[in-house]
Amino acid sequence: MFNKLYEKLKKIIKENYKFLIALIVLFIFVFYELPFVVYRPGGTIDLADRVIMQEKNETKGKLSMAYVSMMKGNIPFVLLSFIIPNWDLEKSSQITIDNESVDDTIKRDRLYLEQGLDNAIISAYKMANKEVKINKVHQMIIYITSDAKTDLEVGDIILKVNNNEFEELSALQGYINSLKKDELVSFEVQRGEEIINCTAKVYEIDNSLKVGISIINDYDYEVEPQIEIKTEKSESGSSGGLMTSLSIYNALTKDDITKGRNIVGTGTIDVSGNVGEIAGVKYKLLGAEKVKADIFLCPKNNYEEALKVKEENNLNIKLIKVDTLKEAIEKLAK
Repeated sequence: MFNKLYEKLKKIIKENYKFLIALIVLFIFVFYELPFVVYRPGGTIDLADRVIMQEKNETKGKLSMAYVSMMKGNIPFVLLSFIIPNWDLEKSSQITIDNESVDDTIKRDRLYLEQGLDNAIISAYKMANKEVKINKVHQMIIYITSDAKTDLEVGDIILKVNNNEFEELSALQGYINSLKKDELVSFEVQRGEEIINCTAKVYEIDNSLKVGISIINDYDYEVEPQIEIKTEKSESGSSGGLMTSLSIYNALTKDDITKGRNIVGTGTIDVSGNVGEIAGVKYKLLGAEKVKADIFLCPKNNYEEALKVKEENNLNIKLIKVDTLKEAIEKLAK
């Protein structure tokens, strides 16, 4: 029976080998991934339905965050990047750290998104003079270097270091730098729902002592009125912080800062309302133009690049550079 099946299969392959070869070549052409990524103009996300609270003020216009479209380097996309304007090819190594994969970068950017949402909520509530209570500040591990000797993981929330608690990043970094080379440091961390103990070995680099981790603040806080921000699983990064904060502020206050306008923007934000630089402003501005935005808000440090893109592409959109949440609100009021 096996011989009959084998002979039948061999006959099918022999009669259809050209088609099968073409199918294999087509599969490789479509799905084989080169060590590149392709950036192209993205889109916008209307934040009105993302901000969930029991009672919120309505808006006549739109507050939207812009995003970049990034595709992995499949052969068709790579070839199209040589033809289509504003489709740009970059080596994968340019967007990753050490030997980190693109998927690991996306995972880290998702953690940045969560931090950015917390910052947006806290800064907006402060600006609207609403109740904000920060109960605790911990640090979250966002990256681990390839030379780190540790069982810590990205996403771990640091509770204690050698039984010491630190609320400021600078204090924790200063403490690590006060230890001795090759010393083993004890970490108590929250990983998911569990509290576990880990270790990391101190090493020296550039005349400074490190344990090979990068960290960001993680806030345990309460606000009134209560709020929820909806996100999609595919979203990542902290560059929507400014626009999310503006949308929350607009929901909390009686004056509608949109004044019926279609406002798109980008920029990170911290708990004090400071707006930070972002990457990919070109693709975000072009995405805002696609939806016929009236205004594009961008961080001060991205303004010159955005202005150049506007002039090169003859965009009919008003650029506004901002350095703080307060400045953004004041400029929109004008």
